[in-house]
Amino acid sequence: MKNPERTSTFFDGYAADFSSIYGGKATLLTRVLSRLFRKSMVMRYVRTLEGCRPIEGCSVLDVGCGPGHYGIALARMGAARVVGIDFARAMIELARRKAEAAGVARSCEFVCSDFMADPPAGQFDYTVVMGFMDYVRDPAAVIQRVLALTRRKAFFSFPAEGGLLAWQRKIRYRRKCDLFMYRQEQLLKLFESAHPARVEIDRMARDFFVTVTDPRRQGDNGEKT
Repeated sequence: MKNPERTSTFFDGYAADFSSIYGGKATLLTRVLSRLFRKSMVMRYVRTLEGCRPIEGCSVLDVGCGPGHYGIALARMGAARVVGIDFARAMIELARRKAEAAGVARSCEFVCSDFMADPPAGQFDYTVVMGFMDYVRDPAAVIQRVLALTRRKAFFSFPAEGGLLAWQRKIRYRRKCDLFMYRQEQLLKLFESAHPARVEIDRMARDFFVTVTDPRRQGDNGEKT
C-alpha cells in the first residue's frame, strides 16, 4: 500500500458504516447509497460464498476481512477454521463481536496485522481477498503471497477503471486514502504468473471478480491435503 497508516485510519473510522452494507444497522442514506453504488459488493459476497463449496471442514483465509462478514458466513456454513486479517483495529474488534454473536467465535480468529509483513502460517483451502486490492500499491506481490497460501481456490475483487462509478469513487476517496483501479488487460498480465492455475476474470458492476483455481484440486470432493 502506498500509505498504509492513512488507509488504516480511514477504515478504523469507517467500520460501522462499512458493516451496515452487509446487513447491519443502516441509515436511510446508507441503504440508498448501497443500492446505487455498492451493488458489486453484494454480488461478490454472494459469488464468493457460492464458490467456497464444499466448505464443511475446510479452512478459510480472509485478507482485509473488515468486520468479518465473509468469514463469519463461511463459518456458519461449516468451515472448520477461519482466519481474518485486517490492519484496521476497529474492523477487527467489530468482527470479533459479530463472530461471538453468531456463535462461531471458536472457529474464527480475527487478527489485526499487515498481511504482507506478517502473513499467517500454513495453507488454507480457500482465500478471500475482497475489497483489499483497491488499496494495494504492489498487487503482484499480494497475488503471489495469496496463491502460495491457497490450496483450492482464491477469490479477488479489483475495482474497474473507467465510467461514472469509478470517477465518483476517485473523487470521494481523494482525501481519505489511496485508491488503485484496473483494466482487464492489466489483470490478465498480473495473473500470468498463476499458470498452470485456472484464472477466471468476470466483470461485476463496478468490479472485476477473479477466481483462481488450483488444477490439482479440480474434481476434489472437499478432502484436504
